[in-house]
Amino acid sequence: MIAGLARTALVALGMTGAAMAEPGYTFLEFADLDGWADDDHAAALDVFTQTCGDIPRPDWAQLCAVAKDGPAARDFFETFFQPVLIEDGTPMLFTGYYEPEIIGSLTPDQVYRYPIYRLPDDGTEGVFSRREIEEALPYAERGMEIAWLSDPVDLFFLQVQGSGRIRLPSGRVIRVGYAGKNGRDYTSIGRALVDRGVFTLDQVSSPVIRQWVKDNPEEGQALLWLNDSYVFFRTIDQVPADKGPLGAMNRSITPMRSIAVDPAITILGAPVWIEKDGVVPLRRLMIAQDTGSAIKGAQRADVYYGTGDAAGEAASAVKDGGRMVVLMPISYALAKVSDPLAY
Repeated sequence: MIAGLARTALVALGMTGAAMAEPGYTFLEFADLDGWADDDHAAALDVFTQTCGDIPRPDWAQLCAVAKDGPAARDFFETFFQPVLIEDGTPMLFTGYYEPEIIGSLTPDQVYRYPIYRLPDDGTEGVFSRREIEEALPYAERGMEIAWLSDPVDLFFLQVQGSGRIRLPSGRVIRVGYAGKNGRDYTSIGRALVDRGVFTLDQVSSPVIRQWVKDNPEEGQALLWLNDSYVFFRTIDQVPADKGPLGAMNRSITPMRSIAVDPAITILGAPVWIEKDGVVPLRRLMIAQDTGSAIKGAQRADVYYGTGDAAGEAASAVKDGGRMVVLMPISYALAKVSDPLAY
């Protein structure tokens, strides 16, 4: 998966909403989906076919075979799928995530001093906290370093996003992805700044946190150490440069067509219609291809915005309401509603 931790500014605040009720299911018509007729259904179908073969159910496999035969995209979805609104008593929350690109080096020096570590092979990944790893250096000089970064905040937010690209001085790019974590609880540094009165809830964001840490180096380091959770990485250079990072289905995800969902409620690989409100509304058919530890609930989704600073800026601004509607194969939808635990 692209991220083992929470990935957005809002998630960094630790906002998980009220207690969730058992999911309820409401069948809708495609005419009920705001903006459905105006979407690029062919683009969504293309992304759907990239992972539909990995859905471990025969009813989905049959539709996947039809999808790969090149049907008219809108007709395909409208013929074989049932729109289902799943609700659990919590309001919809959309956030965004992205793949950072960070300048780094394969060798340490006075500039590049902060290592990106591989997962330990001796079972000690759950032994040390973030502070212990970065202060006591238990993993130093063990050959676990993938690369070094120049800024501890870059490393912190790389771990929050869960994957990224490291651009070396030669111009070569290394891709890294989530390999595991130390098992410690995630503490929201955004929430800590709000609780201290440094920022209000509507002011805090990933760029704001980054700048505050830069302006307050000693307090900033202590702030980062409040989060005991620490992520280890692996190299994923087998993924072509023009493809997105690997999502939870171990396939590349697609900017503005892939979302992270709660897999306990929405099956990975399913088409999901989103109606995101906010400053930049979004009405689009997405594919559920990723997860995140803070993405919990029937009306909760993280939109993948792409790679680099522009994508990061767009993603960090997303804290929006709306709704999402899962498209299920008709037979699957009927069975799911009659016996949710069986499917």
